Amino acid sequence: MPQPSDRRTRIEEILVEAFAPVSLSIIDDSTKHAGHAGAAPGGETHYSVEIVAEAFAGLSRVQVQRTVMLVLQTEFDTGLHALALKASAPA
Repeated sequence: MPQPSDRRTRIEEILVEAFAPVSLSIIDDSTKHAGHAGAAPGGETHYSVEIVAEAFAGLSRVQVQRTVMLVLQTEFDTGLHALALKASAPA
């Protein structure tokens, strides 16, 4: 199956596969960062992600951040500049 061409869809697929979240919200904030470091004319550089997944149970905030960033490493390597992350286990 071919890779989706847009970064938002790729991020969603990666996070769903890695963490099976019970809720997931991904917002492309790139337009808010036009002219800032890491911004690109076509956007797709700055995102906000809110994710709730059982996979985060028992992990510290730093561990969760590292885990999410690690699974998204390919996206960071190919132009993702910043990710605002709110992640937690279900209540």
